[in-house]
Amino acid sequence: MGNPKKPRKQYDTPSHPWNAERIKEENRLASKYGLKNKKEIWKAESKVKRYRRDARIILGMDADEREAQETELMNHLVRLGFISPNAKLEEVLDLNVEDVLRRRLQSLVFKKGLSNTAKEARLFVVHGHITLNGKKINAPGHLVEKADEDNIGFYPGSPVAKNFTSTEETKEETAEVEATADEEPKDE
Repeated sequence: MGNPKKPRKQYDTPSHPWNAERIKEENRLASKYGLKNKKEIWKAESKVKRYRRDARIILGMDADEREAQETELMNHLVRLGFISPNAKLEEVLDLNVEDVLRRRLQSLVFKKGLSNTAKEARLFVVHGHITLNGKKINAPGHLVEKADEDNIGFYPGSPVAKNFTSTEETKEETAEVEATADEEPKDE
């Protein structure tokens, strides 16, 4: 039993620290999803490894033992949005790191258009400007369930929300003005 103030590591580090291909791939993922460090990628990899290991174990069971555990795993993955509701257990073996990284709160804030970049989305989450189901969440790595995806928004009264929505509205207004200007016939 360990110290409760120092919880167990949630990830496995790479077996070889200086593999050029792995480092390039990790750098690509870090820049694409606005990650702080490689530890976040390693956490996602470990999560994928656990799901794939569980699927292999379930596939090796007898049919009568298999049903309950299969439905439990599949419901969990569908709820988190990693797989579609009509997916088979074999499709769990096709999961990859990007499937997990796409479901992070930081990635969904950027995808929803609440920020201009993935790094800015991380900043908004960490500084407490983003809510999920009306609750402030300041963990950018929080995995958002599929049902809660539409409930992501700005914290009410947040100065960033006021500034960001006003800039978005002005962008929309300028786009409308430009569209109407293009439609009007010019007198020559």
